[in-house]
Amino acid sequence: MADNREFFYRRLHSLLGVIPVGLFLTQHLIVNHFATQGEEAFNTAAGFMGSLPFVYLLEAFIIFLPLLFHGIYGLYIAFTAKNNLGRFGYFRNVMFFLQRVTGVITLVFIAWHVWETRIQALLGTEVNYQMMEEILSNPLMVVFYIVGVLSAVFHFANGLWSFFVTWGITVSPRSQRIMTYVTMLVFVALSIVGLRAIFAFV
Repeated sequence: MADNREFFYRRLHSLLGVIPVGLFLTQHLIVNHFATQGEEAFNTAAGFMGSLPFVYLLEAFIIFLPLLFHGIYGLYIAFTAKNNLGRFGYFRNVMFFLQRVTGVITLVFIAWHVWETRIQALLGTEVNYQMMEEILSNPLMVVFYIVGVLSAVFHFANGLWSFFVTWGITVSPRSQRIMTYVTMLVFVALSIVGLRAIFAFV
């Protein structure tokens, strides 16, 4: 019974990491990337997202609750995980370790980012270009955001590899090797989008 529960939780954790959390990460980075086109473009994109019907319900049930489960259960996995060197080899074992480390960093980063933006919005502060420009006027915050975004993107991209294995989509060594290259491309592409957005505010 306990094994069945563990199996279900791990499958749910894997699924939520891609849908909807991973999709939201991608969408969020794309919206932020509008900052590279200037203040007006970013404010228009952010304003559109903020004006969606039932935005608070959407955030609660499509973003925050799945993210909360993924984060909390992810911490449990991170602190109880055993190295899988014998199963996957050195490279995949390193990626396994980095997945846990970036998961913890990402959780801290998201908690801080939500406090700085969504919670402040609930308290009456407008989430706009000027807000992010002010936050990133501090060089330490720039470094923090770079580390946070790269950790989040790596955690998502490498998590995609695990997702495809966990759900039996990439079974053969060849398909897993191809998926490694695909997820590396995802990491590079989303990292570029995220970093360009950060530096647009600096």
